[in-house]
Amino acid sequence: MVALVEKTQKRLTIEVKDIATDTTAVRSLDWDRDRFDIEFGLQNGTTYNSFLIRGEKIALVDTSHEKFRQLYLDTLKGLINLTDIDYLIISHTEPDHSGLVKDMLQLAPEITVVGSKVAIQFLENLVHTPFKRQIVKNADKLDLGNGHELEFVIAPNLHWPDTIFTFDHKTETLYTCDAFGLHYCSDATFDEDLEAISPDYKYYYECLMAPNSRSVLSALKRMGELKKITTIATGHGPLLHHNVEELVQRYRTWSQTQAKAETSVGIFYVSEYGASDRLAQALANGITKTGVAVEMVDLGIAPDLQELRELVSRVAGIIIGMPPASEDANIQGALGTILGSANPKQAIGIFETGGGNDEPTYPLLNKFRALGLHVGFPVIEIRETPTENKYKLCEEAGTDLAQWVTRDKSIKAMKSLGADLDKALGRISGGLYIITAKKNDVQSAMLASWVMQASFKPLGFSVAVAKDRAIESLMQVGDKFVLNVLEEGNYQVLMKHFLKRFAPGADRFQGIRTQSAENGTPILADALAYMECEVASRLDAGDHWIVYCTVYAGKVSKPEGMTAVHHRKVGNHY
Repeated sequence: MVALVEKTQKRLTIEVKDIATDTTAVRSLDWDRDRFDIEFGLQNGTTYNSFLIRGEKIALVDTSHEKFRQLYLDTLKGLINLTDIDYLIISHTEPDHSGLVKDMLQLAPEITVVGSKVAIQFLENLVHTPFKRQIVKNADKLDLGNGHELEFVIAPNLHWPDTIFTFDHKTETLYTCDAFGLHYCSDATFDEDLEAISPDYKYYYECLMAPNSRSVLSALKRMGELKKITTIATGHGPLLHHNVEELVQRYRTWSQTQAKAETSVGIFYVSEYGASDRLAQALANGITKTGVAVEMVDLGIAPDLQELRELVSRVAGIIIGMPPASEDANIQGALGTILGSANPKQAIGIFETGGGNDEPTYPLLNKFRALGLHVGFPVIEIRETPTENKYKLCEEAGTDLAQWVTRDKSIKAMKSLGADLDKALGRISGGLYIITAKKNDVQSAMLASWVMQASFKPLGFSVAVAKDRAIESLMQVGDKFVLNVLEEGNYQVLMKHFLKRFAPGADRFQGIRTQSAENGTPILADALAYMECEVASRLDAGDHWIVYCTVYAGKVSKPEGMTAVHHRKVGNHY
């Protein structure tokens, strides 16, 4: 192993490791990265994995994140003359894997770029210069010589629409980019410590793959047509070698469970247009928080209209990312099919995609309204490059729509407990608190009563946060927030304010007196006391997360005041 260290504020290293015959992994280790997008908190950093395959011809599978530019390119030059690389295989074009493609093409312009049709289209907009290309379809093969015959598996929506897997028949290695990965940075190249990586493996699946569970099952079916897979070379985290069957089976089990969900929402968008893909993913993340399944359809890939009709007829909600205003017959036909297949029992949501020439939203929305569909959230308008606040708004909008389509099921669940048990459980009392959190420009708040001290050394407490709460994505491991304690006899105004339902993206603090904590989080000026906290760990508790936090600062504004106490009448809903 060769390790090179770049002296930056964040710790970045490179690991070079031979993982199979004629095959070398070049892993960019990002030890201190604490977040992917707004909703994806990282506890253990991450890696960006790239691979060299040497046959008679040489292929490079993926590159790295642009933050590793000099470190990665210097390392690669130490392994091979870049002009000797014949093929650059693009598993998908998300910037954390393709961030250095343009650099590679400048340094070695004769490289042939290999990818799906959608990936090549994306790259044309990324590199803005002509390049040699080879578009591959499912089961296409590329012979590098010396037994290294590569077979391609089309795996759209895992988790970008342009994803392909690459299988090397000689080494029985499957290169899967995002699929089967995890955000976990350590010195271990492989997955020998299954217990250590399991929580991050599941969390990664829930954040990135669960919204595309049907696509996961399709990819697994295609993988089953390959011969035995000895190693899965992922794009993030350790490579899978010691526990391949177990970890693949987990994907199958989780995806089958998700795909069988009673309720689902369809998201229809054009992936290559504007910020459509990331906005759609943020909406999907908000939906899956509620236990509702998501089916994502790229209208730019000319979907089969009969299949589209059947899908729209069975989903409980429809979300449309507006395509570019054009005469594209396939897209216009798909929109017409969606409209013609909708029914009054469904919810509808529409978002602009920021391409600069979106179809107008309100004429289409009005057509769905005329059919009797419920508007799940106000039209999401994009006037500039989407910010973290805009992605957070999308997440909240997805949650709102999903909560509406599951309202009957939720009411039924509330009535499911026996009356005596329900009332008995409700006798467990709790205090009244308001949690406030801020991450960069995004901030949120919620009323909480399930709070209790959990440790002396360090000073710490636990709080239960429902998985579909907007604030949940701001309470990942390492995130900081404030616990505001409400005062007995002086809590009604704050309680009423934070109990109300906020529209997606609404300012939770409008009209509320606040001051800033050291980390910029709002402190409620009318609270009895406050504590500044940091999330240390999270435990899955069904429909809630049990969040354990350490306390590093705090103050009581009224020493004689008492904490407000909350008594519930029932125990199976708020």
